[in-house]
This record gives sequence, C-alpha cells and structure tokens, in this order.
Amino acid sequence: MTTEHGGGRDLGLSLKLLWGDRTRPPRGRPPALTLDRIVAAAVEVADELALTKGLEALSMRRVASRLGVGTMTLYRYVPGKSELLDLMLDRVIEFPADEEAERCADDGPGWREILTADARGHWRLCLDHPWYPYVDQSRPLLGPNSLRGLDWLLGQMRRFGSDDRTLMMLIGVQYDYVNGVARSHINELRAVARTGVTSEEFWAEQGPTLESALSSGAFPVMADLDEKTFDFSYEQLFEFGLSRLHDGFAPLLDAPAR
Repeated sequence: MTTEHGGGRDLGLSLKLLWGDRTRPPRGRPPALTLDRIVAAAVEVADELALTKGLEALSMRRVASRLGVGTMTLYRYVPGKSELLDLMLDRVIEFPADEEAERCADDGPGWREILTADARGHWRLCLDHPWYPYVDQSRPLLGPNSLRGLDWLLGQMRRFGSDDRTLMMLIGVQYDYVNGVARSHINELRAVARTGVTSEEFWAEQGPTLESALSSGAFPVMADLDEKTFDFSYEQLFEFGLSRLHDGFAPLLDAPAR
C-alpha cells in the first residue's frame, strides 16, 4: 500500500488548526460541532478502514456520515482531507502521564528503559491505528502532542551525555525501525483481511511444492534448517531487533557523560 499524506495540503492552515482555537469554526453561526469531535471521528473511521480499504478510503464524506452531518458542514472547520490528516496524526500521539514523568527524573531509569518504553508505545500506536505507519511523514508538522512528546523524550535522554544532534538521530533511527516492522506486521494482517486466507493456510498451500524442492538437494542449507527456524511472531521479531538496535546505541550512550 502506498504512503499518502496529501501533498496539496495548505501548510499555513494546518499549523493554524494545530495550534489555534479548536472550539469553533472561523466564521458563521455558533458551531454544532467542534474540530476535536471531527478529528476523533476521522480517527475512528480510519481505524476501521485501515485493514480492509486502507487510508485512501478515508474521505470527508465518510467522516461527515459518522457525525451525522452534511459533508459541507465539515469544511467550515477544516479545509480538506490533507489538513485533517495532520490533525489526526497529532491526536493519536500519546505522551507520558505526570506520574511517569516524575518517575523518570534525574535518578530514574536508564536510557535503555526510556527508549524501550518509547518504542513499545510507538509499536502499540501503529497497531491500534494501522493507518499511521503508512503516512508519509518526511515533512512532519509538529503539533502540541508530538512536540510535547519529543520535548519529554529529549529531556530524558540528555541525562546520558550525548549531544542533541546525536540524540535526535538515535530517536529517528528507532522511529524508522518501529515503523518498518509495524508495517510488515500490518501487511500480514491486511493480507488476511483482504483474502480470508490465514498465514498458516498460505504456507500450508506451498508445503508440498517446497518439500519437493528441498528434497531435490539443490537447496542444502534450507533443507537442513532447524524445524523451529521460522517459529517466531512479529512481536518477538520487534523485541529482538529493538534489543540489537540498542546494543548498537550503547557505545554512544554508555560513555561517561560529557
């Protein structure tokens, strides 16, 4: 499935909607809706469509139908799908509660615990909102939630001595890793939803052909693989790769603080 963001978005309007007054439309009579209600409905619709029709099926008409209003009513609050998507991306981002922030004070957990919690939170976000990792965020807009989350994470990671540029690159590498594995997992879920064929049924169908190929002697290494070689879930793959990723971060973050 192709990524999308809507290149025709109005950047200025998106920023105004993200950071401005979200309680009423810019003109006209007192509102029957609020922008937050519209964004919440859009997230619900996108979540429902993600595994079957994809994010491209999200439309202003579907959102309006969910809210029980005419499509044109939505345009009093948000100019189009592209700008609505900017608001959706910021809405689904979660940041640590006050108690968690207090726990991660100067004497709080180490960098592995902080980054692991952040990665697992991102993983859950992707699975809860399966459209999220397919949105092209090469030029993201930082709204209140995303900026607060990044501010908190960088504040915690600064305790370990690396410069801000290095920390931002580490966070970016982890973000891309989580997105990549999540997309692979969601692609499998989409395949099941699209075809009605489970992963087990898919591989069982190939079984006889693969057994014949492996018994030919042309693929000796594959024929000799342990029977548990492919016995792991996407969750296990995610956790395994995350640990190895952090092993690679260790020389930068375990060094004495500068």
